[in-house]
Amino acid sequence: MSQLKVFILLFFLSFKLFAIDVLVNKKDINFKEELSASKLYKTSVNNVRKYCTPLSIKDFQEKKYRASRYLKKGTVICTKDIYEDKNNKVLFNFGAIQIEKPGKIIFENDEYIKIKRSDGKVEKIYKDGRIE
Repeated sequence: MSQLKVFILLFFLSFKLFAIDVLVNKKDINFKEELSASKLYKTSVNNVRKYCTPLSIKDFQEKKYRASRYLKKGTVICTKDIYEDKNNKVLFNFGAIQIEKPGKIIFENDEYIKIKRSDGKVEKIYKDGRIE
């Protein structure tokens, strides 16, 4: 009987030895929402899906990431669920004034520049400084 107790005790302790450290989100994360270390917590699980490559907190402290899909509360964060946030900024030089806006240039001619913002809206900025 005591051998059975020892075996059961060793069996439960072995779960901690083979556990994998993963990051889990504290709340729901929307599509293309920026992820930060404050929205995640570290936990241990026995196994993860074979197509999931878990990330560490160190990755989130070094780079900025965005969600590539909607993530429910308690979801394990994998590399396929996020993408690295690129710094898409457009710098407008109007002589003495320089304006920096987030987005990327779609169209440019002699009169105006069209940029697409990160939220998907298209903004038209004239060379004389007007915004439409």
